[in-house]
Parts: sequence; structure tokens; C-alpha cells
Amino acid sequence: MKNLSAAILSVSGTTLTDEEKYILENTNPVGIALFSRNIKNKEQLKKLIKEIKETIGRSDVLISVDQEGGRVRRLTPPEFRSYAANIEIASLDFTNAQRASELHAQLISDDFHKLGINVNFAPCLDRIHSNTTEALKSRCFSSDTNIISNLGKIMVDTYIRNGILPCIKHLPGHGSVSTDPHLSLPTTSLLENNFDEELKPFIACNHSPLAMTAHILIPFIDNKNPLSQSNNGINELIRKKIGFKGFLISDSIDMHALKGTLTQKAKKAIEAGCDCICYSLGNIDDLKELNETCPKLSDASYQRMDKALQILHNNHDYPNIKNISEEYSELIKHISHYEETYDATEVLHKLQTKE
Repeated sequence: MKNLSAAILSVSGTTLTDEEKYILENTNPVGIALFSRNIKNKEQLKKLIKEIKETIGRSDVLISVDQEGGRVRRLTPPEFRSYAANIEIASLDFTNAQRASELHAQLISDDFHKLGINVNFAPCLDRIHSNTTEALKSRCFSSDTNIISNLGKIMVDTYIRNGILPCIKHLPGHGSVSTDPHLSLPTTSLLENNFDEELKPFIACNHSPLAMTAHILIPFIDNKNPLSQSNNGINELIRKKIGFKGFLISDSIDMHALKGTLTQKAKKAIEAGCDCICYSLGNIDDLKELNETCPKLSDASYQRMDKALQILHNNHDYPNIKNISEEYSELIKHISHYEETYDATEVLHKLQTKE
């Protein structure tokens, strides 16, 4: 597993092009993130995942999606189960919310194992504020950090128990801003003593094997660099205050919150302390650039990744999956089901083509 590029990359469509195969083979990335453009149906997706792993030449390639539930989901009906948003799960009475959180993660784990996916970029542990951006609000559980901590921990533990890697996000907290980082850089107005409350859910879930950073400016910790590119922010807030010792992934470097070339963005995130970067647009010229310039995993990052990969060997046998699915459906039957998905990466792609 040596000589890996410190990147989770993406591809353009439902099969790999010859150029993509060449780049993935040579880049040897940590993983691949899949988006709506990559998913047509179950059989196609299974073939694509198999093709990705065979091309890269590793069975432990991190195959990841955002399957949060609600409007942010890559696996959609009628091919896949419908899942509630975090905010709606938390709206149930607390006992039912706890049970729904467990079943939610169990069922998604079952979906993933059948397809060959091993990472969920979830759960979202950001705290709701009055000014939380609409792009994020329904993806959060609550404004109450005790509720977020409890339900988030249930999901994290359930994924781990069932052999799927959860990735908590967005460290160290993204709920206090109204700006969408896909479009521009948000700056929090919270001061240090107020920001401590944002950290509580992440501290409760700091045993998660993976975590994703927030593209947010936090002036009291670093008034120049977004958290994803801030050495002080990653060391002081994420590694020390939150106590996260796992594998740290930057949020997508395609976002307009970060400035510079892809090479500059990637280098700055890795130098600041991220273990790897995430790239989402699947543009072939971008992939060529990252193939040439993306940093390699450090020794410390290898150790954190090795520890995370051990979770993939955990059992995931559900003899009563039908009963579990029916119980989940009964719990969330009064929760609204979203008719559309939100794939911000595709929004970015459209913006990019207009520029």
C-alpha cells in the first residue's frame, strides 16, 4: 500500500475512460468519491467500483459517497432505499430518534456492502444556528449539542460495528455561518469561548476513523487561512481540543472557498496537517495536474489509514434485514421524503462550465 497519493479523486461518468484508467493507475490515490453523475443503477455501479479497484490495483481503495439522507444522497429511489435527513430523525421523540439513527446506519451499511462502497461521508455533526446556510441546515441534527453528540455517536458506532468507515464532518464546526463554501469562503463571528460548544459533538465522536475538515475562516485561531489549510487550526482545534487521532480528509478542494490552483490548494492542505485532499469534479485536465503534483501520504498518515482499514473486516451480517427495513420505515413514515437530491458538486460543475 506504499506510494499512495494523498488524494480521494473522482471520475467523470458511469464507466472509466482510457485516460482515467491511465491516470488512476499512475496516481494510485487513497480513494475515489462517487457522485450522481457516476450512478445509473445497481449493476452499473457495482461494475464501475470493480473497474476502479482493478485499475488502481488495490482491494482497499476507499470508495466513498455522501449518503447522509434527505436531500443529500447519491443512492436514490427507486433503485435504493429512501433515507430521512438528520434534522428529521432528530425531530422524533428521543428514544425513537436513537433507534432510527441506528437503523439508518445499519441499512446504509447493507446497501454499501452489496455494492462495494466502504466509506460514507457522514454523519454531519455541525450545530444548527439561526444563520446556518440552507445548504447545510437539514443535514444537521439539531441546535442542541447533546442531541447531536448522542445521535451522531450512535451512527458512528453502528457504521464501525458493521464494517463501514464513517467520516464525521465538518470539523471543527460549520453551522455558525450563512455562506455556502461551494461558492465563497465563510467566516465565523463566534469567539473562542463561544466556539467551544461547536466542538462537543466532534469530541463525542472523536473515535471515528475518518473526519472531514470545514472550509471556514475562524479568526481567533487563524485570521488568514481557511481551517482546511491552517496548521494552527488543525493542530490546536482538531488534533488537540477535539482530540481526533484518525485519518483527516480536506473537504473538496474544488470549492470556491479555497483560492489558487489545484496544486496549490492540495499542497497547502497537506502541509497544514490534512492526511489527504478530496477532489470532486472529475475533470480530466484536473486529474492530469493532480497526477503530476499531488503529495504522497506521509508515514503518520499511513499509520492512521492502516488503523482505519482494520474496521473493514468487522462483521456485517443482517439475518433480518427485511425486518430492520420495515422498522425503519415505520419510524420515519411521518417524515417528509425528498423528491430531489442536492449534489453541490454538480452545481460547481455547472458554474465551472459557465466561467
